[in-house]
Amino acid sequence: METEKAVRAQEHTFSGNVYIFHAFDIGDDISLEAIKEKSSLVQHPMVPSKYFKNYHIPLSVELPKQYSSPELSSVRMYNFGAVSLAYKIPFVGTLSQLRKNIEALDNRFQDQSIDDVRIVYNQIKPFIKKPTLFHIRSSYVLIQVDTQQEFSDIVQFKEAYGNIIASTLRFETESLSEVQVEEILDSAIGYYRGDFIVIDYAAAFAYDSEYAELLDFVEFANVQQLELRYFDRLLDQQLNAIYEGKVHRLPAKAYIPFIGTLAHSPVDDLARLRVDISVITERLESSIKLVAEPYYSELYELLQNKLDLKNWKDGIERKLSIIQDVRSIFQHKVDIAREDLLSVLIILLIFIELIVGMLSYIRH
Repeated sequence: METEKAVRAQEHTFSGNVYIFHAFDIGDDISLEAIKEKSSLVQHPMVPSKYFKNYHIPLSVELPKQYSSPELSSVRMYNFGAVSLAYKIPFVGTLSQLRKNIEALDNRFQDQSIDDVRIVYNQIKPFIKKPTLFHIRSSYVLIQVDTQQEFSDIVQFKEAYGNIIASTLRFETESLSEVQVEEILDSAIGYYRGDFIVIDYAAAFAYDSEYAELLDFVEFANVQQLELRYFDRLLDQQLNAIYEGKVHRLPAKAYIPFIGTLAHSPVDDLARLRVDISVITERLESSIKLVAEPYYSELYELLQNKLDLKNWKDGIERKLSIIQDVRSIFQHKVDIAREDLLSVLIILLIFIELIVGMLSYIRH
């Protein structure tokens, strides 16, 4: 009897959507105001979530229908050089069928996102500072399933579909071990009775009919991961350059008092890089306000943990600290050289004054 019940559950038909988010870093900065004024892209009206601070609201646009895929639901541009594409793919079928098709679906839109972001890039390239396509990218999948009265008991739903959900989130077509399933489902949360949300590192599952806020959080967390990975790579490049001795030499005029402060040097580059990264990471971290919202705070914290954002931030902080130490060493070297140069100049002036005095004495 239990076996027949389990088989009927596996064959149950659900409806919902698969949301696939792709974020691309395409340059240092994007002038959103210039795009609003001069770009031919159609701006899409966007109602910002109440949980996002106003200064971080992206610009939402529409791509020409003849070029983009019909599943492309939104294109959002962020002023720090990121573009986020969101795809919405409706489905009706069993969760077993969804598990079977999810990897192929993800691969399909990996390729599609490249075609679509190229269209965006070509349209806004004049408004990008240091434009670079395919510099770095990040993606995440959200599977949203509409709730049904038959499965209003979440314990029953979890028992019937927990293994399928867990393997789907890992893009596996076979059942996982009980240990893996328990680990994946252990952090499941929900707000209303009958809601069931599971967050994993590459995908999330939401048995929920009201999920608009979750979409915003998932998309923004994916953009956060993109930028943190970009900064981590950028700092690695700087540290490798320092290690290989490519930025050890300072221009001669950097040691000259007064004039040296106006000269461009590797010290200035390191300082500017540190400031830029610190400002943007702080804005990313503080862009969401969840005061007195314990459920969404827990949900967003789960996203941060699963996407490993804290470790990315910690790694960046450590590398910024090394950059600061190197900058201090450079600056200390410059300061000592300038002091030595001033000391030599003073000695020369005293010596010249002494010679002039002696010559004057001899003449008299």
